[in-house]
Amino acid sequence: MSRSLDALDPQIRQFIEAVCTEGARLRAGRTLGWPEQRAIASLARAPWREGGPVMREAMDVRLGSPHGSFGVRVLYPQTAPTAPQPALVYLHGGGWCLFGLDTHDRLLREYAAATGLPVVAIDYSLAPEHPYPAALDQAVIALEWLRTHGADLGIDGTRVVLAGDSAGANLAVATALRLRLAGQLQHVRALVLNYGAWTPVLSAVARATLGTADDMLSGEEMDAFWQAYLGPGAEQVATPLSAPLQAALHALPPALLLWGDRDVLAEQNQAMAERLAEAGVRVQTRIYAGAPHSFIEAMAVSTQAQDAIARGAEWMRHHLSDTRQEEPAA
Repeated sequence: MSRSLDALDPQIRQFIEAVCTEGARLRAGRTLGWPEQRAIASLARAPWREGGPVMREAMDVRLGSPHGSFGVRVLYPQTAPTAPQPALVYLHGGGWCLFGLDTHDRLLREYAAATGLPVVAIDYSLAPEHPYPAALDQAVIALEWLRTHGADLGIDGTRVVLAGDSAGANLAVATALRLRLAGQLQHVRALVLNYGAWTPVLSAVARATLGTADDMLSGEEMDAFWQAYLGPGAEQVATPLSAPLQAALHALPPALLLWGDRDVLAEQNQAMAERLAEAGVRVQTRIYAGAPHSFIEAMAVSTQAQDAIARGAEWMRHHLSDTRQEEPAA
């Protein structure tokens, strides 16, 4: 048994072992292209997204963009309000190259049930077929569509939280930066950022201790994601909108950052939290012991994953309320 697995929270380790074992079985030692990798990643996670809250309704919409059409899914919890509600807008992770609305379906439903609010999930086009800035452009288009048509969906598109995990957290902040530039950031009340990918730069310590082949996300895998998203030489071509750790972060909404201490991206999440605070943004953080990258996917068996979802939901409800007082406890 590897030392990396030994260091994991036992509940999360159950998920990691199962997903990695099934993924290895499906790959069968083959070198695969991105379409095959996507299919295997989805199949390996299929049992872990079963169950969970039942939605009152789910609606899929196609929107246009300069990069081609893309999907948006609106999930409604069991509550049926009489007036338009604020909403969570969610951007899934997967290194800009993997995953989609189906891989994240359980998490989206958990957030909808925990907040009692609609969840608007953006199924942005994936790299490397659609590299930067396709996903970012589509996220901005989706927010504009929601502001314009939200009332028809029972949603107040001028009161939203932007959230995401991994590459999706990156896109959430990049979207906020684009909206700030356009003078439309007032519609975003808060950010929920789960183990974000903020820069292509990984330290030698992170690569050697948290980003090995035995870990949930290796340094080499992260390099491949960045290259697919930005092209060769990702560290040199990264910009503040593609790698938000480089950005001026002033005037962003209050941000909740959650990550695990066994994540190869832990260092850059700590750095991002510090940069946001230095820029005057209200920030809360929570670091989960023994949790690797993607640990929230273990929500079916992990109390830490369930806590992360509950904390995110509380942060959302608080900042979408017109009667909020003190910040939720860290």
